[in-house]
Amino acid sequence: MDVDLALVEEAAKDLYIRALKVLPDDVKQGFERLARSETNPRAQAILGTMIRNIAVAEDTDNLTCQDTGVPIYNVTIGRDVRVDGVDLTAAIVRGCARATVEHPFRSSVVHPLTRANDHTSCGIRIPVVNVSFSAQPQALTIEMIPKGSGSENNTFLKMAVPAEGVAAIKTFVIDCALAAAGKTCPPTIIGVGIGGSADLCVHLAKVAATSRPLGSRCEDPAGAALEEELSAAVNKLGVGPQGLGGDSTAFAVHV
Repeated sequence: MDVDLALVEEAAKDLYIRALKVLPDDVKQGFERLARSETNPRAQAILGTMIRNIAVAEDTDNLTCQDTGVPIYNVTIGRDVRVDGVDLTAAIVRGCARATVEHPFRSSVVHPLTRANDHTSCGIRIPVVNVSFSAQPQALTIEMIPKGSGSENNTFLKMAVPAEGVAAIKTFVIDCALAAAGKTCPPTIIGVGIGGSADLCVHLAKVAATSRPLGSRCEDPAGAALEEELSAAVNKLGVGPQGLGGDSTAFAVHV
């Protein structure tokens, strides 16, 4: 199967715009679940405002938030798909830029040193394009994630001593959730990557936070048990929605 790069470009554009306007059903259901279980009156009001904001954005075809994030595209290529990787990446970059210019919306991407903004949501190695492969013969899928700048600014990495064990992981996650407080606009999905090199670990955390549906469990039994324990612990911290107190600090912790 040969890939139509014009369709890839259009999909990259449309996916970016859609991702900023329409929340996935699992996240909407997560908000409803937190609203039902929240005991703090102020937190209940904040969650109600957030749920209303989501509905108004969809009803009026507007963005759910002014932060358009760092654009990330996850591409999965089937084994019988024929495409030039350089041309594929270029098509995604063009689509990303068109979304920002044609919609239009604010570009959050700037030069890391000069802070120059091309107002295209593109820059040095941005958008991020991750490529993986599938055994499905005639399939090419593109997933778009606008990674919010607030959450990205509260990314933490710890290279633990192996002898510290799981206790070090638990302590680190709780300490990070407290340090982030309201700066990540909670409630959030906390992604935790464990093992491997530093770059792999951070990548795993991002995959856990952004690519797994709410309600799913880590495939590893020990990881699933850790998720359950950490999810309960994080929501006992009292950070709450927007960091103003309450039970709803995180939808879940994904390991």
